[in-house]
Amino acid sequence: MPTYVEIMAQIEALQKQAEEMRRAEIADVIAEIRQKIRDYDLTAADLGFGAPAAPAAKPSAGKRASVKPKYRDPASGATWSGRGVMPKWLKAQIEAGRAKEDFLIADEAAGAH
Repeated sequence: MPTYVEIMAQIEALQKQAEEMRRAEIADVIAEIRQKIRDYDLTAADLGFGAPAAPAAKPSAGKRASVKPKYRDPASGATWSGRGVMPKWLKAQIEAGRAKEDFLIADEAAGAH
């Protein structure tokens, strides 16, 4: 019965032999594949190596179009689209008794009537 060390040596020798055989066969395999590609007039895309088809245009969350501002602070010129958290300047004006509509940008105010 062979020992552990002897079996490990056999494994190492067989792995080297397998790698040599693989290297020797690669040239033949590549030649055969190239011949088939020529015979059947195949392209990289036919073999699944071409660029994948572009997916349908779908906006990603990080690339949204900017929204036109809807409200403007006449003092500072700061604007707000009406989306998201209300800015401090507008919140302060509302708390002081002004209406949010007082700060509508002109074309927004005209379109609302």
